[in-house]
Amino acid sequence: MQMKIIDFKKELKHLYRPSVKTVETVDIPKMNFFMVDGDGGPNHPTFQNAIEVLFPLSYTLKFMVKKGVIGIDYGVLPLEGLWWADDMSSFTMGKKDEWKWTLMIMQPEIVTKKMVQEAIEQVKVKKNPVSLPLVRFESFSEGKSAQIMHIGPFSEEGPTIEKVHSFIEDNGSQLTGKHHEIYLSDIRRSAPEKLKTIIRQPMS
Repeated sequence: MQMKIIDFKKELKHLYRPSVKTVETVDIPKMNFFMVDGDGGPNHPTFQNAIEVLFPLSYTLKFMVKKGVIGIDYGVLPLEGLWWADDMSSFTMGKKDEWKWTLMIMQPEIVTKKMVQEAIEQVKVKKNPVSLPLVRFESFSEGKSAQIMHIGPFSEEGPTIEKVHSFIEDNGSQLTGKHHEIYLSDIRRSAPEKLKTIIRQPMS
């Protein structure tokens, strides 16, 4: 039987390939994710620990699906982050110790809870990342959202975020949920000026 190859970023391009110039409205369906919660800025050890468990789990599942009865190969989806704080002014003031986040990677519908448990056991045996006990697998739905592509350093996201917020307000809607970023570039290897980040904000 021929291997079926799926490019989820292409199939879901309305979610993962937004315009760089224009804010767009999208309806985000319910999807399944590996998630890890934490606090502090991106340079905090807990943030790095979360990355070091989410990708091994996601790649383990990818190879399980590829080698298993299903016989499907697909590219691991990008890292995503939900960001918030008890006092949202801590973002504009750069008080990173007060930032809170959920890092996550979307998993295809073909992935079952049984497969997830098997993947967790495999990663535990091979690497046993420090954040493995913090991982959860669950559904997440944002619904109607506004989004745009930001190219450049994270430190220069401010105007892009303001553009999204203004779009929502100008359309008579309100911001809901959490600030959402999707990291299309490898944040460990890409030059800051070339980073591609989707800025997404749920709205009602």
